[in-house]
Order: sequence, then structure tokens, then C-alpha cells
Amino acid sequence: MDGRTFFRAFRGGGGGKNGMSELVRLTEVTKVYQGGITGALNGVSLIVEKGEFTAIMGPSGSGKSTLLNLVAGLDRPTSGSVAVGGTDLGKLGESGLARFRRDNIGFVFQFFYLLPNLTSLENVLIPAQLKGSDATARARELLGQLGIQDIADRFPARLSGGQQQRVAIARALINSPTLLLADEPTGALDTHTGDQVMELLGQLNRDGQTILLVTHDAKLATRHAARVISVMDGKIVDDARLESPERAASEVIRVRSEEASR
Repeated sequence: MDGRTFFRAFRGGGGGKNGMSELVRLTEVTKVYQGGITGALNGVSLIVEKGEFTAIMGPSGSGKSTLLNLVAGLDRPTSGSVAVGGTDLGKLGESGLARFRRDNIGFVFQFFYLLPNLTSLENVLIPAQLKGSDATARARELLGQLGIQDIADRFPARLSGGQQQRVAIARALINSPTLLLADEPTGALDTHTGDQVMELLGQLNRDGQTILLVTHDAKLATRHAARVISVMDGKIVDDARLESPERAASEVIRVRSEEASR
């Protein structure tokens, strides 16, 4: 997922949310890019329940970002099906997918992708404006909840990396998404700031937000997520529901090590 996806992710109108506890379902999903011999994903089946904080972990090229793009409706599988909130994304056209993303999905990227000529508040409001709603009060409330209400009128160039990522999180939440997708959200941050961002995501999950996180960092994943899915060569090689952070980290790292040595 790259920055170009942000604006096409929020165009369109209409959509609804589903009350089912099952939020995401992938069924035998394969994705082969043009010219590819092996798939970026190979027969992946997965269910994510509403309210889960799930981390998808794997090395570069393992297929984890491809999986996230398919769940977001930013890409289509070569075969298999992807459903989110009871909606089969394969049955939606491009405008329908855009409306679905705008109304149901929040995105947090590694590199923030804030518009430099807009203030923090104006950046947060972009998805709501594309939806045609006045959400200024909610935007200020989100900035307050994230501890950055005092930077509402500052431009991105005057913000630290941590402040920019918090603005990006507020932007992702402005339309009250069913699902928050985070693609390496701490990758451009120092360790301390990254931990703060992950704590914020953890609090959002405790407040009921479903989060699907992509990361290559096993310790980060096991410290904050309740479920860690390991992907290698386009396949799910481990799916761990964590009982305790100490036990989980060692087990997930062991699985990663075993797969990498094959």
C-alpha cells in the first residue's frame, strides 16, 4: 500500500456496516501479478472477528501488504473471494469499492502522507469532506483524544514524526471506520515514538476498534496484538492467539526462524 492509494481510497458515496461478529473473510485467495510465476498470495483463507487486534507479520516480499491491499479493496485477487462486513468485494465495481473504503476502512501508512499545504485539522478532515459531511467538531475531538489538540493549526513541516502519525491516525478515524488498516505504522519512527503510537492503537482496540496491522517486527506484534498471523512466501505458516506477551513473543519468533531456515 503506498501513498497514491490514499485519495482513491475515499471517493464515492453510500455504504453500510454489518453487525456480524465475523468482519473479514478471505477464502482460498491467490494473487499473481502480471508476469509472475508464483503468487504473491497462494490459497490463503482467513477470518478476522470484529473487535480483534490482529497483526500480520512476515519479511519483505512475504505477501503481507498484498493481503492488506486485498482486504482494503485496493487490489483484486486472481482467484478466491474477499468479504468485509458481509460485503463480497468481488461483486463491487470501482466506484462501489471506493464508496466501501470511504465508509468502512481507515488507513494508517508508514510515511503519513499528510498534505503539506494543509493544517493538521484540515488533513484530518479530508475523508469527511469527500463524504460530504461537516466533521470539524469530531476532528477536534479526535485530536484531543490523541493528545495533539494544540497542533490543530500547524502545518506538517512543523510537526515531529510522532505528531504527524497521530494526525494520520485521526484522519483514519474521522469517518468512524469499521476496520482500521495499519501498514508498518511505526516504520518511519524512532523506537520510543513507535511505542507511543502502538500504545494509541492498543487503546483504540480496547475501545472497540478492529485493527489489522502489518509489520515485520515480531516483538512489536506480540507486545500489542492479541493475534499474530505469520506469512511466508504467500502462505499463512502460523496463526497464534496470544495468551501472554512473554510466551507469545518467543513462540512467534521461533516460527519465523524455522520458516526462514527452510
